[in-house]
Amino acid sequence: MNAAPGSASVSETLAAAVAALDAARLPVALSETCTLLLVDVIGLCVCAREQPYIASALAGCDDTGTCTAIGHAPGLSASCAAFVNGTAAHGEDFDDTFEGGPVHAGAVVVTAVLAACERHRLHGQAALLGIAVGVETMCRLSLVAPKMVHKAGFHPTAIFGALAAAAGVGAALRLDRRQLVDALGIAGSMASGIIEYLAEGASTKRMHAGWAAQSGLRAALLARHGFDGPRTVLEGAHGLFHGFAHGAAGDYDALTGDFGRRWVTQALAFKPYPCGTMTHPYIDCARRLGRRGIRAEDISELVCEVGEGTVHRLWEPLAAKHRPANGYAGKFSTPYCIAAAFLRGNIGLGDFTDAAVTDERVLALAARVSYVIDAANPYPRAFTGHIRAVLRDGGAVEEHQPHLRGGAQEPLAATDIEDKFRLACGHGGWSGAKTNAALALARRLFNRPIDLEPLRG
Repeated sequence: MNAAPGSASVSETLAAAVAALDAARLPVALSETCTLLLVDVIGLCVCAREQPYIASALAGCDDTGTCTAIGHAPGLSASCAAFVNGTAAHGEDFDDTFEGGPVHAGAVVVTAVLAACERHRLHGQAALLGIAVGVETMCRLSLVAPKMVHKAGFHPTAIFGALAAAAGVGAALRLDRRQLVDALGIAGSMASGIIEYLAEGASTKRMHAGWAAQSGLRAALLARHGFDGPRTVLEGAHGLFHGFAHGAAGDYDALTGDFGRRWVTQALAFKPYPCGTMTHPYIDCARRLGRRGIRAEDISELVCEVGEGTVHRLWEPLAAKHRPANGYAGKFSTPYCIAAAFLRGNIGLGDFTDAAVTDERVLALAARVSYVIDAANPYPRAFTGHIRAVLRDGGAVEEHQPHLRGGAQEPLAATDIEDKFRLACGHGGWSGAKTNAALALARRLFNRPIDLEPLRG
């Protein structure tokens, strides 16, 4: 479906809405959400700073510059900083989620916008506008054709992230309407990211956010200097949704209809657990079951009612999910997460090491976790959990979680997110003094020129 001659394309309609926005007129609640998102992302970059995949990401970036890879001393080019920070922020799967997608917007958009603003010496208000626009764009893109990108074998965060980063950086740099359209069109040809990482727990998912961040940044800069892109990048016969959702049909009004007047960004969910978001309600159920005095040896089976759209990523192949290949694979195994939460009482970063996922007591219980598809499950509009523990004495006990904790129905408080920041920075090896200084900087970053050098080292 191409735009009729003389009519506005979807990206042109979006660009007009973005160009009309002013950081000074953003709702206070939206600005507060963006500040919390900034805090969360910076903390997660520090959290992953000593991980081997970040060492590899840094080693793979051979161009220096004035931009900051958070937690590291050397200055990098803007694109490399966006790549490394985006990879770090998403690397432990502890970053924000938009339930309707699902997509992880902060790791992509915040890192791209910060790199652009640091490189071009922009004020924090430009960063605020860019983050608000980019996150809103990414969340809304995920609503156009729900579930279809995942079904086609692609990672929505990677696909939509490139365009969202382009919109966010474009807004921060104050590109005009035509340049914004070009930036979106260029980013469409940079979008990529398959979900085959699920097969063996490979690290490619980790880099999807970083790759999208640097791609969107590059697209915005190309557009700024006259490189053009297709204005029908989204709805075109050979556009983004045709390529990555196997069909151009979709609810494009969900993207553009009231953009800038209603902010879905304010419904972002901040994660309490460092693993796949759709497992979280089941973790909550498992923890409550564990507190009821039920012993693992008393359980014959743990049967979960699930949304069909989650099965191919979090449940199948079931034998592999019962015994994750490594710590990273454990993050996307609902059986492992349920068993670990039941037996250990909680789930944290230490539960997803290669050693932790070989705990035979946990694996023995994970082998008794199964699922049935609930046709009425609301996924992806909402993430819910339901576990029925079938006991060896013939009894049964059930737990139900009606919403995602940390999301719109039960949001984390600002103090919770700041506590998570401290935990993440401690995990990354920072001292309490350096952590507190970084938190103070993050809180006020939108009120001053962007300078991230205090976040190095």
